[in-house]
Amino acid sequence: MAALAYPAEKRFHRFIGLEPEDFIYPADRGPDYTIIEVSMFEGRSEGAKRALIRELFTRLEAEAGLKPHSVEITITETPKVNWGIRGMNAEDLALGYRVDV
Repeated sequence: MAALAYPAEKRFHRFIGLEPEDFIYPADRGPDYTIIEVSMFEGRSEGAKRALIRELFTRLEAEAGLKPHSVEITITETPKVNWGIRGMNAEDLALGYRVDV
């Protein structure tokens, strides 16, 4: 929310937990290995994306004890026209927040 100027109510998360025997991770990362995939509309500045990644690393270490070495973050951006939200194309939807931050 801080890095992308999202409103406080804009919280959507999906967690995929794996059984220990199904969890494969690099030998140098250990069982705390975490992958974060962020899917969002295109339009954020490079600075906003850098701030998001920096904020995630900082908060994960401070609040969850995850060392940055054990975390990988990817951002995937797509045009709004590629999203369907609330029964309509996102390009035609009033979002209530800015994407061009």
